[in-house]
This record gives sequence, structure tokens and C-alpha cells, in this order.
Amino acid sequence: MAKDKIKGVSKAHTIYKLADGKTRVPGTTTITGLLNKPYLVKWANNLGLEGIDSSTYTDEAAKTGTLAHAMVQAHLQNEQLDMNQFSKVQIDLAENALISFFEWKSRHQIEPIQCEVPFVSETLKYGGTIDCYCMLDGKPTLLDFKTGKAIYEEYFVQLAAYRNLLEEQGLPVERCQILRIGRDETEGFEERSVTDTRKYFEIFRNLLNVYYLKKDLGWK
Repeated sequence: MAKDKIKGVSKAHTIYKLADGKTRVPGTTTITGLLNKPYLVKWANNLGLEGIDSSTYTDEAAKTGTLAHAMVQAHLQNEQLDMNQFSKVQIDLAENALISFFEWKSRHQIEPIQCEVPFVSETLKYGGTIDCYCMLDGKPTLLDFKTGKAIYEEYFVQLAAYRNLLEEQGLPVERCQILRIGRDETEGFEERSVTDTRKYFEIFRNLLNVYYLKKDLGWK
């Protein structure tokens, strides 16, 4: 199939609403953002000791990561990608990540079913956009792509929330898997999967409760 659909790289945050079309609900990343992330403090401190501005570094890395993520998605959806907003350095690094994904994909059978689709839970009142729901080696699998330097446990809290969104739609999930796609050789490639996400989802539900309690209190 020819890749004739040109896709832009969007950085806008998705707005999630209930079926009434009026009531806005938080996204999954907003909820998991309530978790403490001590490793970020250590990371920023280490950059400072090296004389590197963490905000500048983060912005550049984020752009490369966004592009790498978009490249993988465009490939899975059989689309072309408009990369005019990115520099050659960013494109080269993102292409390194894409090559790593291709190497992983060559060892598996993957049939995409839903990619970059937003869902909303009417019962729990939150939303989320999955990276890829697919048949992976014959099993219904939820895939999430990361371009950082490590896989953190909180990522599985996010995946558990996405899994619930899919299952509320009647879509079965046997496995949740994270692919960490490094932007260069030093960051490498890593994959981790879980089948039982019940405890991760309990963490998410508690965070969701905290979010709505804070909202009711007007706590910003």
C-alpha cells in the first residue's frame, strides 16, 4: 500500500470530554503526573554539575523524541510524515530510533488495530490516547513507545489506565508492553511487558481520586 497520506507532527494536548460533549475530564498523563518523580531531580542536578542547562537539553531531547515517536506511528499507520519543522540533527537522531524499531519489528508479527486513538471512560471520568493496540505474535497487545533513557514503573500505571479504556470498549488485552527506543547507540533499545496490571491500575484509581478531591477543594 502506498504511503500517500501526509501526516503532521502534532504537539497539542488532546482534550477529553464525556459523551455529553461538554464535560471535560483529565487525561491519563495528567493523573500519573501526580506521582513523585525523584529521578528527575537527580537527572537535572547531574546536568547542572556538567554545566548543561536542563531546560534547553529537555527541549531538544523532547523534540527528537516527539519526532521519533511520530515516525514509528506513521510507519504503523502507513503514512508519510511532514518533518519540515525539525532540524537535520533531530531527524538523524529520530531515524536512529526508527532503525531500532525496525530491528525489533523484524523479529515479530505485528498487526495494528488501533493507533493514536483517544478513548474516554464514562464511569471513571478520564481519557487517554493509546499508542498502538495490535495483534503481536498472535496476542492482543497494548504497545507504548518511549524515547527516554529508562523504563520507569510509573509507565505501567499509565499503561494500566490505557488498558482499562480499551477493555471498557470491549477490546481484550492480554499483554501490555513498553518499547523504549533509544535516540542513539548509548541509549539503546529495551522492552518490558506485563500481563497482570491490576495493582498498577489500583495506583491509578487512587491518583484519580486524589485529582478529583483536589479539584473539589479548589486546590491548584
